[in-house]
Amino acid sequence: MAFDGITIASVVQELNEKIVGGRILKIAQPEKDELIITVKNEGKQYRLLISADPSLPLIYLTEDNKPSPLTAPTFCMLLRKHLQNAKFISFSQPDFERIVRIEFEHLNEMGDLCTKTLIVELMGRYSNIIFVDDKDVIVDSIRRVSSAVSSVREVLPGREYFLPKVLEKKNPMTETKENFLGMMRGVCKATDASEAKDSDGKSSKPVLVFKAIYMEYTGIAPLVAKSMCHSAGIGLDMLISDIDDANLDNLWKVFSEIFDKVKEGQFVPTIYYEDGVVLDYAPIELPEIEERK
Repeated sequence: MAFDGITIASVVQELNEKIVGGRILKIAQPEKDELIITVKNEGKQYRLLISADPSLPLIYLTEDNKPSPLTAPTFCMLLRKHLQNAKFISFSQPDFERIVRIEFEHLNEMGDLCTKTLIVELMGRYSNIIFVDDKDVIVDSIRRVSSAVSSVREVLPGREYFLPKVLEKKNPMTETKENFLGMMRGVCKATDASEAKDSDGKSSKPVLVFKAIYMEYTGIAPLVAKSMCHSAGIGLDMLISDIDDANLDNLWKVFSEIFDKVKEGQFVPTIYYEDGVVLDYAPIELPEIEERK
């Protein structure tokens, strides 16, 4: 399963429970796009690994450590300067995106209490780790992005930080039944219209129901969308153009139940095996996988 919005929500909950209130003991940058932050909280020590590797961006607690280079990279030195002994205030996930905001409290050079934020963007090739001040102005980032690389958003010191909009998708955490049903019916109508003729005057490819879910909403992996359809009694080969009101009502019920659990923090982290080999993982129960076992 992809490191999607639901997985990040589960990780954010765990980090808030274990790390918030703790203080930074050490900051290391063992790889060019990776940080390991050692934290002490309530007598326990934790290592928080943050990776902006484009092929596998991650954030999680680990017991493993890695050797650091003899000379710390510039970004690591900057974080040490600003965040050494800083206190973790909160972890949050804005707009259910694949983003984690880590808020810190620390004393500046004048001895005044101030806040800083580390923003972890876990978005494939767009992944980054960005350090901003209390006004969300970028201090620096582990990967700088100039206008030559992106005409939409520069990630450079002195620029104002704003959320990336790689794809315009809806937030499932704030969805209502009325909007959900309207969205799905709208996709049906759009699909019907596009099926008549595409730009070449030919019939376009129909959209499957489970694909419509993860294409329209942020933070939903294909595996979760498939599980939703399975639970709602909708076949994975069912087209969005063939869906009826009863299907939509069942789908909304499953959709809302899943995200009610996410809002309430009712996660059940699970690894699924098949013949002793890891098949997949999920932060919530997925009936489709359960029945395949």
